[in-house]
Amino acid sequence: MSFDIALSGIQAINEQLETVSNNIANAATYGFKSSRANFSSVYAGSKANGVEIGSITQSITQNGSAVTTGRGLDAAIDGRGFFVSRDLQGGLSYTRVGIFDTDTEGYLIDSNKKRVQGYGPANGGALGPMGDIKIPTGQVPAVATSTLDFAGNMSADWKVPTGALNIANSDTYNMVRQSKVFDSLGTQHSLTQYFVKKDNNTVNVFYSFDGAAPTSTTVPDHSLVFGADGKLAATSANKAFAFTPTNGANAGSVAIDYTGTTRFAGEATNTNNLNNGYASGAYKGVELAADGSLVAQYSNNQPQVVGTLAIATFANEGALNPMSDTSWSANADSGDALYNTPGVGLSGKLSTGALEGSNVDITSELVGLMTSQRNYQANSKVLSTESQMMQALMQAM
Repeated sequence: MSFDIALSGIQAINEQLETVSNNIANAATYGFKSSRANFSSVYAGSKANGVEIGSITQSITQNGSAVTTGRGLDAAIDGRGFFVSRDLQGGLSYTRVGIFDTDTEGYLIDSNKKRVQGYGPANGGALGPMGDIKIPTGQVPAVATSTLDFAGNMSADWKVPTGALNIANSDTYNMVRQSKVFDSLGTQHSLTQYFVKKDNNTVNVFYSFDGAAPTSTTVPDHSLVFGADGKLAATSANKAFAFTPTNGANAGSVAIDYTGTTRFAGEATNTNNLNNGYASGAYKGVELAADGSLVAQYSNNQPQVVGTLAIATFANEGALNPMSDTSWSANADSGDALYNTPGVGLSGKLSTGALEGSNVDITSELVGLMTSQRNYQANSKVLSTESQMMQALMQAM
């Protein structure tokens, strides 16, 4: 009987040592969760008959510390939740390892080459459907300018120029400002505005497209009318400017908004000169934002959000089935996954440019090794003593 008990103890300790060794070996593995071997007694009827490893549990809910990498497609979850990936057979797996990349087809993949799951680009303020995230890696089309927000201060100290506007003579206008305008092909044009004081309440505006002379040097294209308080009248805050490029692009129209323009004494300035158009651009790369958005970068400096990572949470994370040392699958005990974007609901926030390290405590594991060694020696001593007793008994016979 004592032989069997000691032998079962040695076998159980060997299994425990495998667990401890695996923990130590993965102390530097990103997203690794340490395991613990749990001993249980073996009974034959009402009599103890040895010991065994009854179960092995992982400390899934204990997070590791964040390790800064500086890589744009690395992310660590600060809090609860898992990244979601799908294999070619449609099976879902959950992991804390946020090492992402793109494959040859432009899909976002994890370190195991599985496709990362997330939401499509927002449409009308709502996230797109959840699924594979595909990043447009080609050329993004140009967008023609349709709006221009321009604001500034038309100085009340200006003098009324004499004579008709002459763009070659700065004495015939008070201020000139240039704005960018893009046509349907993405070609950049210049829209030049010449501001000419008419009287104490009115500033006329003449437009020049690509350096050409204004349509008229005496009849303004638009007039800005101000009140005695120096504020622009709402009736003169908007102007539609039509243009026809000579490069074969479509004719365009720009809605110019002068809201916020003032007429105060002092320096003449402009505080806003923004348009909504841009040229076409080639794909340069993609990065993760703190809110889980995937932001594609293009050569025209026009970033685009092409998707948002999904984070899965579970009612009972500790019951997840291990698929590997760093990935798990759901089951009835863990409950169904609840999906959200990072930082929403129970989902943790993202730390971009970082990865979650292992949660292995090396000191505890080494103490466990020493404890296992003493237990192994104790069981070996039982076997040795039992053997000596049996030899003495045989000699006595």
